[in-house]
Amino acid sequence: MGRKFFGTDGIRGPAGGKTLNAALAMKVGQAAGRHFLRGSHKHRVVIGKDTRLSGYMMENALVAGFTSVGMDVIMTGPLPTPAVALLTREMRADIGVMISASHNPFADNGIKLFGPDGFKLSDADELAIEKLMGEEQPLATGEAIGRARRIEDSRGRYIHAVKQSLPADCRLDGLKIVVDCANGAAYNCTPTAIWELGAEVIAMGVTPNGLNINDGVGSTSLDAVKARVVEEGADLGIALDGDADRLIVIDELGKAVDGDQIMALIGREWSAEGRLKGGGIVATVMSNLGLERYLGGLGLSLVRTNVGDRYVLAAMRAGGYNVGGEQSGHMILLDHATTGDGTVAALQVLAALVKSGRPASELLHLFDPVPQLLKNVRYDSGEPLADPSVQAAIAAGEAALAGSGRVLIRKSGTETLIRVMAEGDDAALVTQVVDDICAAVAQAASAAAA
Repeated sequence: MGRKFFGTDGIRGPAGGKTLNAALAMKVGQAAGRHFLRGSHKHRVVIGKDTRLSGYMMENALVAGFTSVGMDVIMTGPLPTPAVALLTREMRADIGVMISASHNPFADNGIKLFGPDGFKLSDADELAIEKLMGEEQPLATGEAIGRARRIEDSRGRYIHAVKQSLPADCRLDGLKIVVDCANGAAYNCTPTAIWELGAEVIAMGVTPNGLNINDGVGSTSLDAVKARVVEEGADLGIALDGDADRLIVIDELGKAVDGDQIMALIGREWSAEGRLKGGGIVATVMSNLGLERYLGGLGLSLVRTNVGDRYVLAAMRAGGYNVGGEQSGHMILLDHATTGDGTVAALQVLAALVKSGRPASELLHLFDPVPQLLKNVRYDSGEPLADPSVQAAIAAGEAALAGSGRVLIRKSGTETLIRVMAEGDDAALVTQVVDDICAAVAQAASAAAA
C-alpha cells in the first residue's frame, strides 16, 4: 500500500491552503488518537511545536482532533523534537506529536508522531493511521471528551535531561560558545543548558517571530554563525536547525564540521571509554568514504543505511548500536535520546573538547574527506534509471572507481530528481564519472519527454 501523507519523516509540506491545513491536522489527530485508544486507561497525547506562525493553527486543529475522540492533550509550547519524544515517554503518554518542518522555511510545516516508547512510529502504524484518516471516526460524547492543558515546566524537564547526558564532574567553565538556534524550537533550552554547565554563551537565532525560523541562521545557513565565532574569539560554534534534532559544529577558525566528523569523534571517544555498542556506528549511504576508512583504522565498523534518520535508527535498534547519524547533522545517541538530538550531541563534543584541552580545529578534523560530488538531474516523466544507456554509464563509472571510490544513484523521495553522487581518491575522475552519468540521465529523460 502506497503512502499518501506520510513521508520519510512524518507529514510535511506548505502550511495552509489545500495542502497541510487545519482540516488535515484535525484528521491526523482523530485518526492517530483512535489508533492509540488501547486499553481502559485514560489516554493522553503530548503536543510540542517549533516557532512557525502556522504552529498555532496546526496545534489547535490537532487538539480538536485528539479531544474529539476522547484523548487528553498536554501542550508544551515551543520545544525541540527530542524533548517531545522524551516527555512522551516520561509522562506515560500514548502518543507524542511534534509540529515542525525541521530545517524548511517558515511557510512549510509538518507533523511528526512518536509512540509511547518515545520512538518515531513504525511504517505499519503510519499506514494504519493513513487508513483511518480516510474513514469517519466515532466521536466521544459527554464526559468521554478529552481535556486539554498546557504545562509550564517542559523546558526545565528537557534542560535537566540533556545536562544529565554528561558525567557529573564535567563542566564547561572557561569555554566561550556561540549557540545558533535558528530562531527555532531550542531558542531557550540549548543556550540555558550550556550556560548552566559553566560556559560563556553567545546566543544567536533566539528571537523567533513566527516568520524567521531558519532564515539566514541555523545549521543550513552557516555564514552568520561562522563569522560570529571568529568575531567573538569563541572556542566553538553550535548550529541547530528549526526543531533542534540536527547539529553542525563550527571550530574556532570558523570552519564547519559536518555530521561525519562528529560521528567519528563520538565513536572514537565512546569506544575508548568502553561505551560504544555494536563495534561501530550507523550512518547513511551519503556518509563520506573517509569516515569508513577512519573507523576501520580504529577497528570499528560503519553500517550504511538508506538516507533518512528513521532508517539509521532502525539499523541501530536491530544491531544493538548506540551511535548513529547522518552527514547532514542528525545525531542519534541512544544512551541519551530516542531520536536525533542536536543539543545532546553538542554536549558530547564539548565534553571531548574539555577532556582533550586541544582547540576544536585539531580535535574535530579527524580525517580528510574523500572528494565527493553530488549533482541532481530533473526529469518530467518515465524512468530514466531503467534506460540501457544510463545503466551502461553507471556501470562504467563503477568500474572506473572500483577499489578507490564508489557511485551512488538514487531517486529523490520528494521531487522528480535523480541524485547522482560519486566519491573517490581522484577528484578529477569523480567529476568525470558524475558528469557522464548525469549526461546519460538527462538524455534519457529528454527522450522520454519527447
